[in-house]
Amino acid sequence: MKHTALYLRVSTEAQADEGYSLAAQAEKLEAYCRMKGIAQFKRYVDGGFSGSNLTRPAVAELIEAIRGGAVERVVVYKLDRLSRSQKDTLYLIEDVFLPHGVDFVSINENIDTGSPYGRAMIGILSAFAQLERENIFLRTRMGMVERVKQGFWPGGGKIPFGYDYDPAKGILVPNGDADTVREIYARYLEGQSTGRIARELGLKYEHLVRQILLRESNTGVIVYKGERYPGRHEPLIDRQTFAQAQHRLKKQGKPRAAESGKLLTGLLVCGHCGAKMRYQKWGNAGDKLVCYSRDKSKPHLVHDANCPNRGVMAREVEAVVIRDLSRLAAKPVPPKAERGDAAACRRALERAQRKLRRLYELYAEGEDDALREAIEHAKGERSRAEKALDTVQQADRQRDHTEAYRALQTIGSCWDRLTAIERQGLVRACVQKIVVQNGKIEVYYAIEGAETCAADAG
Repeated sequence: MKHTALYLRVSTEAQADEGYSLAAQAEKLEAYCRMKGIAQFKRYVDGGFSGSNLTRPAVAELIEAIRGGAVERVVVYKLDRLSRSQKDTLYLIEDVFLPHGVDFVSINENIDTGSPYGRAMIGILSAFAQLERENIFLRTRMGMVERVKQGFWPGGGKIPFGYDYDPAKGILVPNGDADTVREIYARYLEGQSTGRIARELGLKYEHLVRQILLRESNTGVIVYKGERYPGRHEPLIDRQTFAQAQHRLKKQGKPRAAESGKLLTGLLVCGHCGAKMRYQKWGNAGDKLVCYSRDKSKPHLVHDANCPNRGVMAREVEAVVIRDLSRLAAKPVPPKAERGDAAACRRALERAQRKLRRLYELYAEGEDDALREAIEHAKGERSRAEKALDTVQQADRQRDHTEAYRALQTIGSCWDRLTAIERQGLVRACVQKIVVQNGKIEVYYAIEGAETCAADAG
């Protein structure tokens, strides 16, 4: 014998205060059955489940019973008890209930799909149910954005390494790993590889070191939905240290080739056709540097199919590069420039530009001598702001070159103890490109003031 399915759902205990408790729903549904003379009914109850999807055990049981021919109608107290999704509501009615001859009744909205009017109302009311759900989501998200704008941690996901979350204050607080985070940045900027840092600091994965280096929250910033907001938590490092780490990460890229000991991979250029060059196994003699134009396996890298560059043994070019880097390492390290606040200079320049635009707009509405003088004064402010920013940026560039020179000192002190990845990272930090044409080698440096090295192989 078929029965009437009474479906009940609450998502939170708070809904009991709104008259949606399971007991309140059951009372109304059973009263409906008594009024209609329905004796055979069964409860299908989902307690603590959201109505935003159909991943609910009682819904699954109900659908199975309907497909098994055991249900003649489904009754709910209110439409949104069945679902808050228009798509899911229409799916249940059009694809589950109606094909199996099951009527749907919503007591609160006085809907019965046994009539055309009732079926039309289902579509309308389910649309409003979904609208309310989307409005709730929007209000929640807007509230979270406002919270983040005020500097509070958004919560959710993993807490960044080096911090704990203080729920009372709503912010991150440094923990015992904070010094490890600072040590990671210090070692990385000294030239150590992420793998070596992980090993020496007892971290489980090298990837964790890279994640920490990339995490902007270490500077006191909160990144939320692609936007950056000043956080209330204490920064573990300053912005300049973070920027230097990103610069090195970007410059190094992924050090896959270094794992096989290819010191100069990615820096080699053919002096004849301008194509890239690669390491190629050359029998028992070792590796040879070969122009990609002479390698027909990768036609997209060919610049000149008839390139005459016969290449040179890799060890000979590597010896030239290491020898010249050692020469540069013997030079005195330039003094480190004073740190400036580039962000503050940019803000000052933006203010000066906005002020000048406003003055021009006022002057366009009516010429005035006082406005003309104010415009000239604003131009002076903009010029001074531009010069201040240029000075700070030059100092930043000088610090980058100073750090490169300091990294060079590793050549003489511990080159033999470096891993292949660390050696390649050091070379990449100092060298822009290496041009090879038969036996001629030219090394172009990325360090300001370092002259190009020209040498013969062998």
